[in-house]
Amino acid sequence: MLEPKEHEKERERLKDLESYSILDTLSETDYDDITAIAAGICGTEISLISLIDDKRQWFKSHHGLDVTETPKEYAFCAHAINDPKNVFTVQDARIDERFHDNPLVTSDPSLVFYAGVPLISDNGLPLGTLCVIDHKPRLLSQSQLQSLRALGRQVMNILNLRKIKLTLEKASANLEEKNLELERFAFVAAHDLKSPLNGIIGLSQLLSENYNSQVDNEGKEMLSLISKSSENLKKLIDGLLEYSRSENVLKENKSQINLNSLIDELTGLFVYEHNLTLKLESSITNIEMNRAALEQVLINLITNSIKYNDKKNVEIEIGVSESVTHYEFYVQDNGLGIALENQEKIFEIFEVLGNEDRFGIKGNGIGLATVKKVIENSGGSIKVESEPTKGARFIFTFEK
Repeated sequence: MLEPKEHEKERERLKDLESYSILDTLSETDYDDITAIAAGICGTEISLISLIDDKRQWFKSHHGLDVTETPKEYAFCAHAINDPKNVFTVQDARIDERFHDNPLVTSDPSLVFYAGVPLISDNGLPLGTLCVIDHKPRLLSQSQLQSLRALGRQVMNILNLRKIKLTLEKASANLEEKNLELERFAFVAAHDLKSPLNGIIGLSQLLSENYNSQVDNEGKEMLSLISKSSENLKKLIDGLLEYSRSENVLKENKSQINLNSLIDELTGLFVYEHNLTLKLESSITNIEMNRAALEQVLINLITNSIKYNDKKNVEIEIGVSESVTHYEFYVQDNGLGIALENQEKIFEIFEVLGNEDRFGIKGNGIGLATVKKVIENSGGSIKVESEPTKGARFIFTFEK
């Protein structure tokens, strides 16, 4: 018996095989179907998907054979991987000087015929074979050999898809871990930044109130700028935190929501706006969805409708309907409206239009980006219909 030679790039080959994380995994129908088809086409009793490890050949699929592995030094497949361009064929192992005294020939499974097509990775290295085996001599036709090669390519397609899936899962896990780290960093950084900011805001207000008569007009203007800039920075930090936390909002469970009760609660949040009318227009009374996500979206849109409104009486209508797959909403206001060329820009993070709100404060471009993120991650979409001076209608959906 002649033992197989090690592959000329054995170390790289074993590393390549390990990258598939396939060894010692459970049987799978996709692989078993291929060995069954191979045996049927070639008319053999046995067909194997054999992967050559450092000391053994392990069978991912073993049609017609009960064992799951054999020693590498006995493996016909370990010979086959050293001739990667051809189908390695042994017509009668009993009279072949390389195999006539091989234990796999002289005892169970009494191998006589063997044909194996190497399984070549994208790196050009053989991982093992798809082989067919019989207990009597055979000679495969060109058609059978072509079919065996084609099935070998399908085995590699499945193995490569597995590898890609594992790579994506690992990348996803790493990304999730980094997102958690980023969220923790954002929370700590926000806390550390807000504390001195609150101090600056408080001290500037204290100086303005207690030393107003001792500060000249230029000094008062500087104190006002300090206070205003600090408030703007605080709002920016709060907005970034809300944007980063929007993923956590989506993890909350769905619940039954009574729309009339929801509108009453939202009205209560804006009770300080004495000239606000908040109206519900809906033919349905209850919906089932992520309440926190819906509230975050509606509060943001209502707040914008109030801030960017030049009317004495702010009127906002919230409409709700449903299709088979989605809940459909709109928030209509009687405010300033949005020019057509800006209707896509407003959903981009940090995109700030020139307008100040009714309180003289300029936005930070985070609120509507957060709304868009929450909606799209919930399987929905959002758009705006508007004309300057005629108000705006934000139309959005949530997947049921």
